[in-house]
Amino acid sequence: MSSKFLVLASLISLPISAVSAQGGSLISDPGKLTLRNVTATRAQYRGREAIRVVPTPDAAGETIAIIPDTDFRDGTIEIDVAGVPGAGADTAARGFVGVAFRVDQSGDRYAAFYVRPTNGRANDQLRRNHATQYIAHPDYPWHRLRREQPGVYESYVDLEPGVWTSMRVDVQGDVARLYVNGSAQPVLIVNDMKNPPSSGRIALWIGAGTEAHFSRLRVAPGSRR
Repeated sequence: MSSKFLVLASLISLPISAVSAQGGSLISDPGKLTLRNVTATRAQYRGREAIRVVPTPDAAGETIAIIPDTDFRDGTIEIDVAGVPGAGADTAARGFVGVAFRVDQSGDRYAAFYVRPTNGRANDQLRRNHATQYIAHPDYPWHRLRREQPGVYESYVDLEPGVWTSMRVDVQGDVARLYVNGSAQPVLIVNDMKNPPSSGRIALWIGAGTEAHFSRLRVAPGSRR
Protein backbone atom coordinates (compact mmCIF):
# COMPACT_ATOMS: atom_id res chain seq x y z
CA MET A 1 0.00 0.00 0.00
CA SER A 2 1.37 3.43 -0.91
CA SER A 3 2.45 5.60 1.99
CA LYS A 4 1.04 8.64 0.26
CA PHE A 5 -2.01 10.23 1.83
CA LEU A 6 -1.61 8.40 5.16
CA VAL A 7 -2.47 10.10 8.43
CA LEU A 8 -0.65 8.68 11.43
CA ALA A 9 -1.35 9.77 14.99
CA SER A 10 -0.55 8.50 18.46
CA LEU A 11 -3.63 7.79 20.54
CA ILE A 12 -4.54 8.79 24.09
CA SER A 13 -8.26 8.04 23.88
CA LEU A 14 -10.47 6.92 21.07
CA PRO A 15 -13.80 8.75 20.96
CA ILE A 16 -14.79 7.32 17.60
CA SER A 17 -15.46 3.63 17.01
CA ALA A 18 -14.91 3.87 13.26
CA VAL A 19 -11.14 4.05 13.75
CA SER A 20 -9.06 1.25 15.21
CA ALA A 21 -5.88 1.34 17.26
CA GLN A 22 -2.94 -0.60 15.84
CA GLY A 23 0.29 -0.79 17.80
CA GLY A 24 -0.53 2.37 19.73
CA SER A 25 -1.20 4.37 16.57
CA LEU A 26 -4.33 5.51 14.83
CA ILE A 27 -4.10 5.13 11.05
CA SER A 28 -6.76 6.46 8.72
CA ASP A 29 -7.58 4.72 5.47
CA PRO A 30 -5.58 6.65 2.86
CA GLY A 31 -8.36 6.15 0.35
CA LYS A 32 -10.79 8.01 2.62
CA LEU A 33 -8.60 10.93 3.65
CA THR A 34 -10.00 14.16 2.23
CA LEU A 35 -7.33 16.48 0.89
CA ARG A 36 -8.15 20.06 0.02
CA ASN A 37 -5.42 21.70 -2.04
CA VAL A 38 -2.64 19.78 -0.26
CA THR A 39 -0.60 16.63 -0.59
CA ALA A 40 0.20 14.48 2.45
CA THR A 41 2.91 11.84 2.80
CA ARG A 42 4.47 9.83 5.58
CA ALA A 43 7.88 11.11 6.66
CA GLN A 44 10.60 10.82 9.25
CA TYR A 45 11.04 14.23 10.82
CA ARG A 46 13.19 15.16 13.79
CA GLY A 47 13.32 11.65 15.15
CA ARG A 48 9.74 10.54 14.77
CA GLU A 49 7.14 9.28 12.35
CA ALA A 50 5.18 12.20 10.97
CA ILE A 51 2.87 13.36 8.22
CA ARG A 52 4.29 15.95 5.83
CA VAL A 53 1.67 18.30 4.38
CA VAL A 54 2.34 20.89 1.68
CA PRO A 55 0.07 22.90 -0.62
CA THR A 56 -0.45 21.68 -4.16
CA PRO A 57 1.26 23.83 -6.79
CA ASP A 58 -2.07 25.29 -7.87
CA ALA A 59 -3.57 25.59 -4.37
CA ALA A 60 -6.51 27.97 -4.14
CA GLY A 61 -8.90 27.98 -1.21
CA GLU A 62 -8.73 25.84 1.91
CA THR A 63 -5.50 23.91 2.52
CA ILE A 64 -6.47 21.12 4.91
CA ALA A 65 -6.24 17.35 5.24
CA ILE A 66 -9.47 16.12 6.80
CA ILE A 67 -9.22 13.04 9.00
CA PRO A 68 -12.09 10.68 8.10
CA ASP A 69 -14.61 9.26 10.56
CA THR A 70 -13.85 11.86 13.23
CA ASP A 71 -16.85 13.42 14.97
CA PHE A 72 -15.87 16.22 17.32
CA ARG A 73 -17.87 18.97 18.94
CA ASP A 74 -16.57 19.46 22.49
CA GLY A 75 -13.49 18.07 24.16
CA THR A 76 -9.74 18.20 23.81
CA ILE A 77 -7.46 17.89 20.79
CA GLU A 78 -3.72 17.52 21.24
CA ILE A 79 -1.26 17.47 18.36
CA ASP A 80 2.41 18.15 17.69
CA VAL A 81 3.17 20.39 14.72
CA ALA A 82 6.22 21.83 12.99
CA GLY A 83 6.06 24.46 10.27
CA VAL A 84 8.49 26.41 8.10
CA PRO A 85 8.05 28.58 5.01
CA GLY A 86 8.23 26.27 2.01
CA ALA A 87 10.75 26.44 -0.79
CA GLY A 88 10.04 29.44 -2.98
CA ALA A 89 7.51 30.94 -0.55
CA ASP A 90 7.18 34.71 -0.55
CA THR A 91 8.22 36.96 2.32
CA ALA A 92 4.72 36.90 3.84
CA ALA A 93 5.02 33.16 4.60
CA ARG A 94 5.32 32.39 8.31
CA GLY A 95 5.19 28.57 8.39
CA PHE A 96 1.49 28.65 9.33
CA VAL A 97 0.45 25.32 10.89
CA GLY A 98 -2.35 24.16 13.16
CA VAL A 99 -5.48 22.10 13.62
CA ALA A 100 -9.04 22.62 12.38
CA PHE A 101 -12.11 21.19 14.08
CA ARG A 102 -15.87 21.09 13.67
CA VAL A 103 -15.19 20.82 9.93
CA ASP A 104 -18.51 20.52 8.08
CA GLN A 105 -19.24 18.16 5.20
CA SER A 106 -18.31 20.75 2.60
CA GLY A 107 -14.89 21.29 4.18
CA ASP A 108 -15.42 25.06 3.93
CA ARG A 109 -16.84 25.77 7.40
CA TYR A 110 -14.67 25.11 10.43
CA ALA A 111 -12.85 26.60 13.39
CA ALA A 112 -9.07 26.45 13.73
CA PHE A 113 -6.14 27.44 15.87
CA TYR A 114 -2.76 27.84 14.24
CA VAL A 115 0.67 29.25 14.94
CA ARG A 116 3.08 31.37 12.92
CA PRO A 117 6.45 29.87 13.91
CA THR A 118 8.68 32.56 12.37
CA ASN A 119 6.89 35.23 14.43
CA GLY A 120 7.74 33.75 17.83
CA ARG A 121 11.24 35.20 18.07
CA ALA A 122 11.02 38.04 15.59
CA ASN A 123 12.73 41.30 16.51
CA ASP A 124 9.50 43.18 15.79
CA GLN A 125 7.23 43.06 18.86
CA LEU A 126 4.06 43.54 16.82
CA ARG A 127 4.99 40.48 14.75
CA ARG A 128 5.55 38.51 17.93
CA ASN A 129 2.06 39.45 19.07
CA HIS A 130 0.75 37.65 15.97
CA ALA A 131 2.30 34.27 16.86
CA THR A 132 -1.02 32.46 17.47
CA GLN A 133 -4.34 32.79 15.67
CA TYR A 134 -7.98 31.69 15.91
CA ILE A 135 -10.10 31.70 12.75
CA ALA A 136 -13.64 30.66 11.84
CA HIS A 137 -14.04 30.01 8.13
CA PRO A 138 -15.58 31.04 5.87
CA ASP A 139 -16.90 34.24 7.45
CA TYR A 140 -14.13 35.14 9.89
CA PRO A 141 -10.67 34.75 8.35
CA TRP A 142 -7.70 36.20 10.21
CA HIS A 143 -7.68 39.54 8.43
CA ARG A 144 -11.32 40.28 9.27
CA LEU A 145 -10.80 39.40 12.94
CA ARG A 146 -7.64 41.51 13.13
CA ARG A 147 -9.35 44.45 11.43
CA GLU A 148 -12.52 44.39 13.53
CA GLN A 149 -11.06 43.40 16.92
CA PRO A 150 -7.28 43.87 16.88
CA GLY A 151 -5.39 41.61 19.26
CA VAL A 152 -8.42 39.67 20.49
CA TYR A 153 -8.02 36.50 18.43
CA GLU A 154 -4.22 36.24 18.33
CA SER A 155 -1.42 36.41 20.87
CA TYR A 156 2.28 35.98 21.58
CA VAL A 157 3.91 32.66 22.40
CA ASP A 158 7.53 31.58 22.09
CA LEU A 159 8.00 29.53 18.89
CA GLU A 160 10.83 28.28 16.71
CA PRO A 161 10.43 27.46 13.01
CA GLY A 162 10.68 23.78 12.17
CA VAL A 163 10.76 22.65 15.81
CA TRP A 164 8.13 20.28 17.20
CA THR A 165 5.49 22.39 18.95
CA SER A 166 2.74 20.82 21.02
CA MET A 167 -0.74 22.30 20.74
CA ARG A 168 -3.71 21.53 22.97
CA VAL A 169 -7.15 22.86 22.12
CA ASP A 170 -9.92 22.66 24.72
CA VAL A 171 -13.39 23.29 23.32
CA GLN A 172 -16.68 23.68 25.18
CA GLY A 173 -19.65 25.24 23.45
CA ASP A 174 -18.71 28.75 22.32
CA VAL A 175 -15.43 28.79 24.24
CA ALA A 176 -12.04 27.47 23.11
CA ARG A 177 -8.63 27.68 24.71
CA LEU A 178 -5.23 27.11 23.14
CA TYR A 179 -2.26 25.80 25.12
CA VAL A 180 1.22 25.57 23.58
CA ASN A 181 4.19 23.45 24.65
CA GLY A 182 2.56 22.24 27.84
CA SER A 183 1.73 25.68 29.22
CA ALA A 184 -0.28 25.60 32.43
CA GLN A 185 -2.30 28.61 31.29
CA PRO A 186 -3.88 29.12 27.86
CA VAL A 187 -1.95 31.36 25.51
CA LEU A 188 -5.15 32.31 23.68
CA ILE A 189 -8.76 32.29 24.90
CA VAL A 190 -11.74 32.67 22.58
CA ASN A 191 -14.97 33.27 24.48
CA ASP A 192 -17.17 33.86 21.43
CA MET A 193 -16.38 31.35 18.72
CA LYS A 194 -17.99 32.64 15.57
CA ASN A 195 -19.54 29.53 14.04
CA PRO A 196 -22.49 27.96 15.92
CA PRO A 197 -21.43 24.88 17.95
CA SER A 198 -21.84 21.73 15.91
CA SER A 199 -20.15 18.38 15.47
CA GLY A 200 -17.67 17.99 12.66
CA ARG A 201 -14.43 16.43 11.61
CA ILE A 202 -10.86 17.22 12.60
CA ALA A 203 -8.28 18.31 10.04
CA LEU A 204 -4.61 19.07 9.70
CA TRP A 205 -4.40 22.75 8.74
CA ILE A 206 -1.68 24.68 6.93
CA GLY A 207 -1.44 28.14 5.43
CA ALA A 208 -0.04 29.41 2.16
CA GLY A 209 3.63 28.80 1.46
CA THR A 210 4.06 26.29 4.30
CA GLU A 211 5.87 22.99 4.67
CA ALA A 212 4.40 21.31 7.74
CA HIS A 213 4.77 18.11 9.73
CA PHE A 214 2.25 16.62 12.13
CA SER A 215 2.42 13.83 14.71
CA ARG A 216 0.90 12.48 17.91
CA LEU A 217 -2.71 13.44 17.44
CA ARG A 218 -4.80 12.69 20.51
CA VAL A 219 -8.51 13.35 20.92
CA ALA A 220 -10.72 13.12 24.00
CA PRO A 221 -14.44 13.92 23.94
CA GLY A 222 -15.99 16.33 26.39
CA SER A 223 -19.45 16.76 27.84
CA ARG A 224 -21.85 19.10 26.05
CA ARG A 225 -23.64 21.93 27.77
